[in-house]
Amino acid sequence: MTTAAGHPKVDASVHPFFRSDADLREYLGEPWASRGFPTPDVTFTAPLGNRYAPGTKPEDGAHPGSDPDQTGRAVFDERGFDYAILHPMTVGMLPDWHLESAILEAANRMLVERWLDSDTYGGRYFGTIRVNPNDLDSAVKEIQRWKEHPRVVQIGLPMQTQAPYGRPHYKPLWRAACDAGLPVAIHWEMGQGITHPPTPSGPARTYQQLVGFQPLTFVYHLMNMIAEGVFEEFPDLKVVFADGSADMLTPMIWRMDTFGRPHLEQTPWAPKMPSDYLPGRVHFVNGLLDTPGDVPFAAEWLRMTGKEDMLMFGSSYPDWQLATVESLPSGWTAEQREKVLWRNAADLYRLPVPATA
Repeated sequence: MTTAAGHPKVDASVHPFFRSDADLREYLGEPWASRGFPTPDVTFTAPLGNRYAPGTKPEDGAHPGSDPDQTGRAVFDERGFDYAILHPMTVGMLPDWHLESAILEAANRMLVERWLDSDTYGGRYFGTIRVNPNDLDSAVKEIQRWKEHPRVVQIGLPMQTQAPYGRPHYKPLWRAACDAGLPVAIHWEMGQGITHPPTPSGPARTYQQLVGFQPLTFVYHLMNMIAEGVFEEFPDLKVVFADGSADMLTPMIWRMDTFGRPHLEQTPWAPKMPSDYLPGRVHFVNGLLDTPGDVPFAAEWLRMTGKEDMLMFGSSYPDWQLATVESLPSGWTAEQREKVLWRNAADLYRLPVPATA
């Protein structure tokens, strides 16, 4: 399958939703359906105006991004993508871990039944199953439940947690991911739960502040996972930071390397230079605000720290910050654009794209 440009295109970040709160509760069943919990659209801060892009709301009034056929027409027919990686958005981290796990389990069933097994576009959708990092037994069971599905290609975790992902108690999760052969995607979760404030100094008052420092939280997880030896102990683990932050990688990993070089003896469980754990292990989905933009050094910027082999295009459909191919820097080389638009995703998710010389 190729496009008019002669190569496939992969959208590595499309967000399916339940049609409504009532739809979610129907999937949940009792005793969970009668419980109270926030909707995916309740957050600390929100953009001014519409939260979702124009034209993404189904005609029947359902939630934007909840109709597999409408989304398929937008992503495949109108925007020309060949495959889409679906990453469901849910209600946020909840104080009742059992309820949170039940909601994620319902989201996984909905994803498979409505999207991955759909008659119209099912063969072009690939899915992310959501698991609860606060309920590791449930998370491991969900991974084992869906790992054999031919179009489940990823495990989804929230970026907002009570502890950084390098902490030892997450090891069963990484072990299960490696055993299943599935990468793990970390994405900023929608819905306001009980997570820590998004900055060490408390919550932001405006959306502008939030999007300005939000990528740093991804870097906190990555640097902690490197320092705690996660990638050393689990060499097959692949992690996708699925909501931007690639522009934070180079300066932060440079700092970590600079400090790590004379102090490697302090972390015998992670004996390599921090940047040595990146190639083949760490990937990013672009954010609309990432990159320095159309500048003369855009290609050089993407080469730094090997980002050209880590970055994947994602539209974040149906979000209001809808990324397009045209929004990518024009200064990238043709090879870099191919890597970002399909090669990196095809390799990571083992997508059925034609072999090339």
